[in-house]
Formats: sequence, C-alpha cells, structure tokens
Amino acid sequence: MESRALKILDIIVDEFIRTGEPIGSKAIQQLLDIQVSSATIRNEMASLEQQGYLEHPHTSAGRVPTYKGLRLYIERLSGAYELSDEEKTAIDGIFDSYSNETDDVIIENASKALAEFTKCAIVSTNEANKFSVITKVEVIPTGHRMYVLLMITSAGNIKNRVCRLSFDLTDEQMQVFQKFAEDNLKGVNLENVSEEFIKGISAALGSYVMSLSPLLKGIADLSAEMLNEKVKIEGEENLIACPELKGTEIAAVLRRRNDFAQFLDNTFSGLSVMFGKEDDTFVISNSSMITGSFLKGGEKAGSFGVIGPLRVDYKKIIPYIEYFSSKVSDMLTAEQPAAEPLAIEKEAKKLE
Repeated sequence: MESRALKILDIIVDEFIRTGEPIGSKAIQQLLDIQVSSATIRNEMASLEQQGYLEHPHTSAGRVPTYKGLRLYIERLSGAYELSDEEKTAIDGIFDSYSNETDDVIIENASKALAEFTKCAIVSTNEANKFSVITKVEVIPTGHRMYVLLMITSAGNIKNRVCRLSFDLTDEQMQVFQKFAEDNLKGVNLENVSEEFIKGISAALGSYVMSLSPLLKGIADLSAEMLNEKVKIEGEENLIACPELKGTEIAAVLRRRNDFAQFLDNTFSGLSVMFGKEDDTFVISNSSMITGSFLKGGEKAGSFGVIGPLRVDYKKIIPYIEYFSSKVSDMLTAEQPAAEPLAIEKEAKKLE
C-alpha cells in the first residue's frame, strides 16, 4: 500500500477513535501533511474500501475503519510510540517495589498496575511455572490424621494440599518420606512430575509405599496445579464503567474467563488483536483486545491482553503493553531469590 493511502487510513482511524463519526475527504484534506485534491483523497478512500479497510456506516460520504483497517493501523503502531520518561519512571518504581517477589506475584501485580495505567481490563496467563524445579517438599501434621503437603519451587512459589490419611504417621514414616522427597524430588522440573513419574519413583519407599500413597498423589496434584495455565482478569470495573460496552456481554465473558487461554496461547511475539464478536471467545460488542507476550529466559512465560472499547487510544495502550511486557520479561529472567528458610513455617501458620 502506498504511503499516501496509509496516511489517509491513519487519519480516518484517529478521527474515528476521537469522535466515533465517519470522516469525509474535505476533513481529511485539512489534516493531511501533503497537498492533494479532494478528488484524489476520494479515490484513495474508494480503493481502501474495495480492499476491505474502510466502510460506509450509512449514506454519509464519510468512511469509518473496518476491523481489517483497525488491525493494520494497530500493527503499524508497534514500536512507533514510546511512553514519556515520567511514565517510565512511575512504572519502574512499581516494579522495584516487588523485585524480590515470586513469578506469580510479579505477573499478578503487573496486571493490576497495567489495568490502572490503561483504565482497561487486563486478562493474563501465567506459564512461568513450567520453568521451575522443586526445591523442597515438606509434610506438616495439622490434626488427627490430617497433614498439609507443602511444595516450594525454584521461583519461590509455594503451594499446599491437605491430605487425609486413614491413620496417624509415626515419626519413622515422616522421616522416611522426607528423605524420599529430598532424594527423588528435589531439583526435578515440574513438567516432569507426572503420575507415571511418581509411580516410577515410588519403589524407593519400599514397604511404606502403600501407607504413604496419599502423599505421593498429593505431589502429583500439586505439580499439575502449578503447571495449569492460570487465567486472571484485573480491572473488570473499567469495562463495567465504559458506556460503549454492554453489561450483559461483559458479564458473560467474565464467566468464561478460561476461554481466553486459547487466544492468548497464540500470542508468541509482537502484538495480536481481536475485536468484539470476531470469535466466540470474545463476544463484547464495540470492544477490542490487544495482547503481548512476556518471556522468561527467552521462552514465552505468559501474555497480557488489554480489553477496552473499540475506540480505545491505541497509540497510548500499545506502548504500555510493550513496556510492561518488557519489564516482566526482565524480572522473570533475572535470577530469583532462594525461598526463605522460614517459608514453610510461615505457610503452615497461615493454614492454622
């Protein structure tokens, strides 16, 4: 596409975002930074319409962008605009405040901050745990035949699972299990802890395998829980407060939040965009969702999706997505602090 046609498309999209109204050739002529006649502009608009980038909303001579036109506009904005130094400093300060947190906390807090800065809703997925290895497994008695199984990963994340046994464990059984966990689970990647893996190492428990089998199942369940892709939404109130969006459609999407996972899975690099009612996953009229991925050690660790009205300020939103994704990638890739020596004790107290 020639640069003149792209400039005309940019002006039409900018004015649509600003006013929501179609724009005609005379108005475009006043906004163009090159001298061309109204007739030439009308010819370019007709060509853009034939290619599917513009449409007539009604009998007006003006045009508005189609989804295809908006998508081209958005793709060309990537990297074209930057946040101000003041905005970057404010965001950097937020990230500095949780520089020693776990991957889960970093991603969750970044989503909340991104929602605040963009005044949109943020859907995020977290795959960072697939890079983690088990650093410690502990069993804590909490009552009659009740035990809490705690697992800590190299990213500092802690998960727990309550296990109900048919008997109370003896001190000897507790010691056997702790040694088993130290010898067979420490340093194992979470992705490798399948039921088949647990079955294969269970022989190391010898005669205790039957009595301790609920704890073995708990380990497999905890690992699967950590690996399951998490979909979270922050800033829902920003969607609800937007007069251009239908509350019933917003509510339906929020109830099906896990459906976003498949779309965000397809965001590997750069930016992707989806518009309302283009897909059964994302049925909110007059809305858009722009996504960007963040990395850990050069591999995808999750994605952010910014959900807002169709006429959102893309020139502002896209730099926010790019900057937040870059900051999260840097923090996830940086070496994580080891889990605190008292982490298990603290977690146990929470469960009391």
